[in-house]
Amino acid sequence: MAQLQRLAVTAAQISANKIDLTKEQQHYLNRVLRLQAGDRFIAMDGCGHWWSAILEVQETGLFASIKEEIAVNRELPVAVTLIAALPKGNGFDEVVRQAAELGVASIVPVTSDRTLLKPSAQKVDRWRRIAAEAAEQSERQIVPTVVEPIPFDFAVKDCCQKYRYICVARGDNRHLWDCLAGLESPQIPLLRGEKEPDELSTVIAGLEPPQPPFLTGEEEPESIAIAVGPEGGWTDGEVERAIEFGFEPVSLGRRILRAVTAPMVALSLVGAAFEKHPSQKIFS
Repeated sequence: MAQLQRLAVTAAQISANKIDLTKEQQHYLNRVLRLQAGDRFIAMDGCGHWWSAILEVQETGLFASIKEEIAVNRELPVAVTLIAALPKGNGFDEVVRQAAELGVASIVPVTSDRTLLKPSAQKVDRWRRIAAEAAEQSERQIVPTVVEPIPFDFAVKDCCQKYRYICVARGDNRHLWDCLAGLESPQIPLLRGEKEPDELSTVIAGLEPPQPPFLTGEEEPESIAIAVGPEGGWTDGEVERAIEFGFEPVSLGRRILRAVTAPMVALSLVGAAFEKHPSQKIFS
């Protein structure tokens, strides 16, 4: 099943086990992916459902018939909202693409005191297409929601996520990982004859990530909001206003990251904290 191509469709296109394909989707399946009548592909509605579908021909063009639903689980166990200040140029295209690949549930573009970009409606449509394409490519069940750009103050004021973090490049703030995991980086005991590992080796030790504090109970995990700033970072006033609305200022490390890099670092930390991987040993 992993080799099958994926296509995002809307619920309105599905009726009685039939998928009405748009002209663009027909072109993509037939001309770009080179699928022919009788070939299978995976249809995903972006809301959590996958189906095995077969491409078929009718007088008005191509359509797809649904054969069976596919049970998959590709999503993070926590819903993450990325509040991202718009960077200059086309940098937000890459933010949307990589955030979708890393499992974000929704993306809130914001204008801030240092934002230069004034996006058009066509830009927002483009970001939504990029999110759908990235969801297809990374085999996600959910297509992230990309909302219309709003001012930063509205975004932090209306944020309903219980756990809220604003990434700040400078200052003595807790690292986001410590907020998520509630623990310091684990120390690796040495075996006989081994030298002290360097700091990097310690960090990438083959230990499963600790359980985040808000996943230890029986209740469903809470959602998280992470705010990442523009070139030059958030202003002091913006950080203060975010704190007023329940955001905790956090660090992403000692280095100053680009506006398009910081969201990827933050979301990677969320994935590391919430998705467990098999233990690996760095010493033999």
